[in-house]
Amino acid sequence: MGFLELAKDRFSVRSFTDRPVEQEKLDLILEAAMIAPTGKNSQPWRCYVLRSPEALEKINGLSRCIFGAPVVLLFTYNMDEDWQSPFEEGIRSGVEDVSIVATHAMLEAWELGVQSIWVNLFPNTETERAFGLPENERSVLLMPLGYATEGVKPSRLHAASRPMDELVSYL
Repeated sequence: MGFLELAKDRFSVRSFTDRPVEQEKLDLILEAAMIAPTGKNSQPWRCYVLRSPEALEKINGLSRCIFGAPVVLLFTYNMDEDWQSPFEEGIRSGVEDVSIVATHAMLEAWELGVQSIWVNLFPNTETERAFGLPENERSVLLMPLGYATEGVKPSRLHAASRPMDELVSYL
C-alpha cells in the first residue's frame, strides 16, 4: 500500500474490542515513533504506554474518549529539551515534535491492522498529576489503540475536505 492510500484509508475508531495488542506490533508502532523527526533532533517526546488495569481505569476516569481500547499511548514532551527559536521568544517545538511522533505511530498502527484515535479531550494537568509525570513534562495527546469492533465505519466527515485552493497558496 502506498502512503497516500494508507493515509486515505485510515480513520478514527471509536469502538474497540478487548483483544490485546500484540507486543510485537506495539514494538513496531513505538519504533515508528522513534524514527520521527523532531526539531534539531532534540527528541523531547515521551510516550507512556497505559495498559495495566489500574492505568486504564485511571485514564478512563479522566477522558470519555478511550472507547474501550486495551492500550492508550500518552504522549508528552520535556520542556527542558524541546527546540526553542533563537529569533522569537515563546516559539518552541515540543507540541509539533509530539504531533509528528504520534502521527508516525498512528500510521504504522494502521498498517499493522491496529486502529487508533487521536484524543485531545482530557484534562492535561490533572492527567499529568494522576500519572505522576515529571513537572517539566507536558501532555499533548492520548492515542487509544486496539482492534475495532465489527462494523465500525469512518465518521461522516472523514473524507470531507475544503478545496485545495482554500488551503494552499503559492507565493
